[in-house]
Amino acid sequence: MNTMPRAVGSHELITDTDGQLGEQMRSWRRTIHAHPETAYEEFATAKLVAAALQESGIRVHTGIARTGVVGVLQAGNGGRSIALRADMDALHIQELNDFAHRSLHDGRMHACGHDGHTATLLGAAAHLARTRNFEGTVYLVFQPAEENEGGGRRMVEEGLFEHFPVDAVFGLHNLPGLPVGCFSLLSGPVLASFDIFEIRISGKGGHAAMPQHVIDPIVIGSQLVGALQTIVSRSLDPLESGVVSVTSLHAGDTWNVVPDEAVLRGSVRAFDEPIQARIEERLRALTTGICTSFGASATVKYERRYPPTVNWPEQTEAARRVVVKTFGADSLTAGARPLMASEDFSYMLREKPGCFALLGNGVGAGSTGLHNPHYDFNDELLGWGATYWVRLVEDLLAPANLVNNDAAPTA
Repeated sequence: MNTMPRAVGSHELITDTDGQLGEQMRSWRRTIHAHPETAYEEFATAKLVAAALQESGIRVHTGIARTGVVGVLQAGNGGRSIALRADMDALHIQELNDFAHRSLHDGRMHACGHDGHTATLLGAAAHLARTRNFEGTVYLVFQPAEENEGGGRRMVEEGLFEHFPVDAVFGLHNLPGLPVGCFSLLSGPVLASFDIFEIRISGKGGHAAMPQHVIDPIVIGSQLVGALQTIVSRSLDPLESGVVSVTSLHAGDTWNVVPDEAVLRGSVRAFDEPIQARIEERLRALTTGICTSFGASATVKYERRYPPTVNWPEQTEAARRVVVKTFGADSLTAGARPLMASEDFSYMLREKPGCFALLGNGVGAGSTGLHNPHYDFNDELLGWGATYWVRLVEDLLAPANLVNNDAAPTA
């Protein structure tokens, strides 16, 4: 049997005092991992979540953003409220692990740890429902479709915070490469925006042996791939951050024919909207200029999927305080830096003050990176994450220690 590590601060992990809670979280996590469901198809996962919440006596609301679940837990007479959010969806990846709880759904896999995030929040909910060592309301938000499809945005648009008004919202995500029990907490930008683009180059096809009679979209696309890499290196200040990645180039289907068309697709990342706008402007200009110089034309589809994830200062400081008090100062990562990954929790932080924290999934062997077919959530994190959620609620909703911040986040 695996054992949960103990916290290094003044409190034990809640699994040390709750007996079987650690095993229950592990069971939930592995059941969800074995039955991965992708965006807006999380029906079985949502059913499991709703049943677990109801078993703890928590009021449950379903159907927001199709498969989303919200649990409502109240204690005492306090009027304050916070939301804790976990994501439920999997990815379209063929799992290559061979352990017993590997995916049973071909071409789908929990390769980002959302199975663990869901189990962690369920564990915290069970403990909070039993102890109720707080005054106020905790909204337990289980979100669908974080990967690519913007389930967080849809929950907000469908009235998440109108139906469940909160003073602050908090999220938690695992991070391979960071030691188990270590938290990364940053005020301001913590994760980048996520934009996608498609460039469709229209040339003139013909015989591969007679290039003088064609306008070759493959040659043009190759020139454009190189040119797009100059956007960050030559159009942004060296102290500004951005990433432009061409991730797909499709053209032609045989050896001796130059095709009429080539299609490039890719993504763009940045930490603030002015940089997003500058990158989009340069991408469009380079596409038009290069295609025109070859006598071709192009259409550009550019879509802004997720904005940057920007933590609010006071809620971030509150989360830091909880980590230090619960686990010790050594559990805060020194020199933490923003990451170019993206999260649709950003939409929730645009609506409400809050903080998105990262918790180490381990280093070395067994700490495979996210979105990898060999990835697996580290079950040792379950106790750490659930304890963080519980202590955060008990700290923020303690009668003598309330957090109130109406200031805008700083970028």
